[in-house]
Amino acid sequence: MFQLRDRELARAVVERLRERDEPLTAMHVCGTHQDTIVRHGLDGLLRECDVRIVQGPGCPVCVTTPREIEMAIALAEAGVTVATFGDMLRVPGAETSLQTAKARGADVRVVYDINEAVKLAEQGAEVVFIAVGFETTAPTTAAALLRDLPDGFSVLSCHRVIPPAMEAILAAGEVALDGLIDPGHVSVIIGTSPYEDISRRHGIPQVVAGFEPVDVLMAIWMLARQVDEGRSQVENEYRRAVSREGNPRALQAIDDVFEPVDASWRGFPVIPGSKLALRPRFEEHDAARRYEDLLAPVMDRDFEEPPGCICGDVLRGVCAPEECALFGKKCTPRHPVGPCMVSREGSCNIAFRYSHD
Repeated sequence: MFQLRDRELARAVVERLRERDEPLTAMHVCGTHQDTIVRHGLDGLLRECDVRIVQGPGCPVCVTTPREIEMAIALAEAGVTVATFGDMLRVPGAETSLQTAKARGADVRVVYDINEAVKLAEQGAEVVFIAVGFETTAPTTAAALLRDLPDGFSVLSCHRVIPPAMEAILAAGEVALDGLIDPGHVSVIIGTSPYEDISRRHGIPQVVAGFEPVDVLMAIWMLARQVDEGRSQVENEYRRAVSREGNPRALQAIDDVFEPVDASWRGFPVIPGSKLALRPRFEEHDAARRYEDLLAPVMDRDFEEPPGCICGDVLRGVCAPEECALFGKKCTPRHPVGPCMVSREGSCNIAFRYSHD
């Protein structure tokens, strides 16, 4: 909970928000922000101030498409060692999951970072690392690919970048937003400058926020102040960690290894320049190219969400998890139907955990 000084500051911010006459709707794109908001009861507190906070596509596991999940399963079932983060193991595919494939004898390993996957390949295994995450984790993937790697190691890049998704949400206009809370971890890497064109084009205020409850409250107050003053700028509440320029070395590594390509996200149509694909000079370690023939049947299929699952709508901020007829009934963290209930950064998982504590 709040430290004493934070509690006093938070109380002052809430009182200022209560004094406003107009409602405020803001979206964030960060699972950690959602966890902070729900765990500390900020959602209920903010509703009393006529402030609505919506989570957008801030969960990297959740936005990974069904086709990418099926690609990973196909590789595992073909005898390739698949290394991935724990959340990916339980994301349902069209008919099965990596966890089920593992139970049937496929060599699926849970790793904490790409370096563990590289070590498996150094021991002689043919390994594919499923690279999931936003700009926060892309530099670690890039750093590994810039080293000398074993011949048997490759990467299936599912990395996405956040600003194009924010642009897509605003362009679609499905949710009427007064402001955006920009992600803290991503912004440490990319800085605040990539958001500036978004504010200019769409006339929307943005604030980069840290992860303490008082960070989130301050960010909301800063958005409200911009709205009241008729401004649409990018402000930085998380100045202790985020600069305008970001992390130049991390950005250079990303640029050296990846190129932006158009791609679908779960729940979204194709978003221009929103995925990081390996540049051609890394093709020997690019699983999509290396196993092109093996993956062709997956690429030729169309995939739909599980019946009744509204993860796509939740990721676009159109619906809340509790609006899903499966939520807490057929779909729980033990028996997830969709990825938003699997990942601890997913809206459904967060809503379920804190409503059942």
